[in-house]
Order: sequence, then C-alpha cells, then structure tokens
Amino acid sequence: MYDLLLSLFIIVLGLAGGIAVGSGTVAFLIVLDIIPRLAQLTRSYHRVHWMEAAVISGSVLWTFMDFFDWRLGLAPAGLTVVGLFMGVFVGLLAAALTEVLNVLPILAKRLRMMQYMLWLLTAMVFGKVFGSLFDWLIYHR
Repeated sequence: MYDLLLSLFIIVLGLAGGIAVGSGTVAFLIVLDIIPRLAQLTRSYHRVHWMEAAVISGSVLWTFMDFFDWRLGLAPAGLTVVGLFMGVFVGLLAAALTEVLNVLPILAKRLRMMQYMLWLLTAMVFGKVFGSLFDWLIYHR
C-alpha cells in the first residue's frame, strides 16, 4: 500500500511540475512575444513559422528523448559541443527574460539590495553552473 501511495505521489508531483514548467514556457513565449521579437531583430519575419516549428519540434523531440532515455551516441567531444550550445541557449534565454522584464533591478530595489547586485548576479551564475554540473556529472551517471 505504501509503495502504491508513493508511486501515485511521484506521478502527481511529476505531472504538476511538468504542467508548471510547460505553462511558464508557453506564457514566456506568448506573452512576451519572444519569437516575433526574435524575427524582428534578425529581420527574418517571413520565417517566423519556421522558428515556431523549430521551438515546438525541439521541445517534443527532447521530451521524448528524456522520457524514453534515448541516447545521441556522440563521442565526448561531440557531447561537449552539444552541451556548450545548450548552455549558451539557456544563458541567452535567461538574459533575454531578464532584459525584457528587468526582473533583477526591480527585485533588488524592492528588497533594498541594490548594493549587493553584483553578488546576486554572481550567486545566480554559480548556482546555474553548479546545478548543471551536478545534473550532468552526478545525476546522469
């Protein structure tokens, strides 16, 4: 009985987390008009449908790869390049969100932490780096 309850709890927790992350991603893309803004900046508005399809296809593909534990079969050098591109993508996405919303200055001003802004940014960077290293080096063994 305990195993059944634990399994149900894990299923509900996983679904709730997936819904939360998916909703946040969709809200981010739609409310902030990220893809049309990207098309405007790159002067490729005629290709906006390709960009939307790339985002959707990439999300679906990587979700299936994670669920079914598919492997790319790349050498360590290839994995390093893929990891580098993924890190750059996440970093640029976070930077774009910060730039668009001005989250950090508003947060620092409200919490009266303007003099600690450099430390706040440094902590965020190290948190992302150590979290990524933990995920790749320890969790995925």
